[in-house]
Order: sequence, then structure tokens, then C-alpha cells
Amino acid sequence: MRKWLAIMLASVSSAALAQQLPILKRLPDPPEQPIPFSHRLHVSNGLKCAECHPAPDPGDFAEIVGTEKCMACHIAIKTGSPLIQKLARFHKEDGEVPWEPVYLVADYVFFNHRVHTEKAGAKCQDCHGPVEERDVLGKERDISMAACMSCHRAKGGSLECNYCHEPR
Repeated sequence: MRKWLAIMLASVSSAALAQQLPILKRLPDPPEQPIPFSHRLHVSNGLKCAECHPAPDPGDFAEIVGTEKCMACHIAIKTGSPLIQKLARFHKEDGEVPWEPVYLVADYVFFNHRVHTEKAGAKCQDCHGPVEERDVLGKERDISMAACMSCHRAKGGSLECNYCHEPR
């Protein structure tokens, strides 16, 4: 009876932990960005993930909006800051900041943000960590095949190879 109880508790704990991708054992250095950006500060001012990272049809990619969104506030906020002045130059030149990617999925992997967030109920933090607490953003969650399959097992997602991979 005690052995069965221990197995049952271990499986419940594993299932609960598997709902978020695991934290990397060794965190890589965050990429150097053209402008420092604090997710913590911007979230504390009321911004939501999807406001700056929409996933337009068909929902495969969560994008980074152009500088127009940034300049809606920064036309009047911290205008004397050299960093905001640099942002304004990016805005004037081509409307984009050349951000360095933090999370990249291999070209041969199909991943749809919208399916995961809207249909499977995943939260951004499940795969990207507590971004809303970060002043500097670096990769901290394991997005390996093993980690994704563990989550699919826990949440009942497909484990068929061609669900995520291009058939050869």
C-alpha cells in the first residue's frame, strides 16, 4: 500500500511539473540587444504579452511589433534618454529594432503559438519562463524535443513524429 501511494504521488508530481518546460541546467548568456528592454518594467505598466508579441494568422509565430507601439508612449516618456533617442532613430529609419532572438525553433519543426496558447491553454511562461519578472531576457527554459514530448505526454498532445516534424 505504501509503495503504491509513493508511486501515485510521484506520478502526480511529475505530471504537475511537466506542464511547464524544465528550467535549463546551465543558463546561456542572454544575447546582447540593440536597446536594453525590461519586460518587468513594461508589464508593471500594464502591457500584456500579446500586445507586443501578437501571433497573426495562422498563428505560427509570436512576432515583435514594430517601433510604432513603443513610440505611442515614448513620444512623451523619457524622451531625453539616449536609449529612447536610439529607439526613436530606429523608428524613423525603418520602424524596426534589430532584436536578437532568444528562443529559436529549428526550421524542420512545426510550432504554432496560437495552438499552444488558445487550444492547449499554455501560458507564455510555460515555455519562456517568468518573462514578466525579467529586466534582461535570456533563454531559461528547455525547448528540446524531449522537453516538448514530456509536456505533450502530460497534457495529452500528439506524439506522432509528423505532428511536429516535416515528413521525409
